[in-house]
Amino acid sequence: MISADDVGGVHIKYLYHCRRQLWLYARGIRPEQLSVSVQLGEAVHETSYTRSSPIDLGAARLDHLDGAAWVHEVKSSSRPSRADEAQAMHYCYRLINVGVAAQGGILHYPKTRRTRRLPYTEQAAEQARADIAEVLAVLAAPDSPPRLARSACRGCSYADYCWNE
Repeated sequence: MISADDVGGVHIKYLYHCRRQLWLYARGIRPEQLSVSVQLGEAVHETSYTRSSPIDLGAARLDHLDGAAWVHEVKSSSRPSRADEAQAMHYCYRLINVGVAAQGGILHYPKTRRTRRLPYTEQAAEQARADIAEVLAVLAAPDSPPRLARSACRGCSYADYCWNE
């Protein structure tokens, strides 16, 4: 399937959001482009912080890295989530591994005009390593993880796939 070096930000986000979504995504099932929520998220990215350039790290693509080595991530949701934090710390972990002394992550929520600053610590590095291991464990399973409660699937681009029975 994939190696630890191939685990990207989307894998981490899906790990925290829904393991079934992670498992399906890794197997090439990708209805996201048909999702209004995904299209909204892309529009927010295109219209917010237009002076910044994305950074491509292969498996990971972060929104922006400033001159002080802080990872900036623009989020389309109105409230922070653990998935957002984990994704930012994953990017810091990836940057450290390629020799960039990442300081932490700054999460931007344009809908609410709020930001959240998360310093990159040794504890965050340990969690990033654990998250990668957990992604690989989920993906190694021969069967998909169970679906979440239907109420947790509202707005998910995989909802039709999971609930079409």
